[in-house]
Amino acid sequence: MSLLRGIVRTAVISGTASAVNGRVQRRQAERFAERDAETAARRHEAFAAQLPPEAHQAAPAPAAGSTGNVLEQLKTLGDLKAQGILTEEEFATQKAKILGS
Repeated sequence: MSLLRGIVRTAVISGTASAVNGRVQRRQAERFAERDAETAARRHEAFAAQLPPEAHQAAPAPAAGSTGNVLEQLKTLGDLKAQGILTEEEFATQKAKILGS
């Protein structure tokens, strides 16, 4: 009976210690995550402060449908059709996409 009581007591103590240890690890992980997020935010702010003002502005969008680009795409598409890589139907579909119709 005394042996059984000792085993149960050891199991309870071990279980409690394990639960406490898990809780401590979770709290430490949360603290480390918060600290890492703060550090990352400070680094981002410091990096952004070093950039020239022009870098903060959005880059201008490329001109949509520029004639040279459209002609080049159509020429490439025609070459693919001539080589037999594209069927007539695929060619027509891609041509319509390029021309935007």
